[in-house]
Amino acid sequence: RAGQIPDSIRIINLAGEPLKQSLVENLYHQAAVEHVYDLYGPSEDTTYSTWTRREVAGQANIGRPLHNTQSYLLDADLQPVPTGVAAELHLAGAGITRGYLGQAAMTAEKYIPNPFSTNGERLYRTGDLTRYRADGVIEYAGRIDHQVKIRGFRIELGEVEARLLALGDIREAVVLAQEVCGSLQLVAYAT
Repeated sequence: RAGQIPDSIRIINLAGEPLKQSLVENLYHQAAVEHVYDLYGPSEDTTYSTWTRREVAGQANIGRPLHNTQSYLLDADLQPVPTGVAAELHLAGAGITRGYLGQAAMTAEKYIPNPFSTNGERLYRTGDLTRYRADGVIEYAGRIDHQVKIRGFRIELGEVEARLLALGDIREAVVLAQEVCGSLQLVAYAT
């Protein structure tokens, strides 16, 4: 919005937060921009874990694993989930760090034995809720710790936010579970 992208820039790599489709659209409207890449990865996997080239009029996604990175979408029993089912993203490979310095309990919780490896490799539990699309691309759906239960239904706040953002006229959205008149309800804030 500030017009600070030099005309010489052809490729833009973005990481750090979920990349909203509206930002992708704005970047491609810069005359010189030819490619916008979304680079996903927690610090615990060194720098980046997955990548994707985002498209005009495309769908938000975090793509596929980088070389030497393996991604697993696993349920609570560490079983792979089918396409379209949301599950926690687990990562393995050359970039996985050893753990948290001086925090053995947290390391044991987040770095677990890899059930798909025979060489003692570990998986890193990202806490990110993701799903595979039919084409094998990974979509980010929010955080597993943003799940709420209202009237017996589990609700992922990140998924509701994503649906609001898909409406087109909404630039930013935050959904919370708040007590209203004595019962827990979803409340959305949008710009």
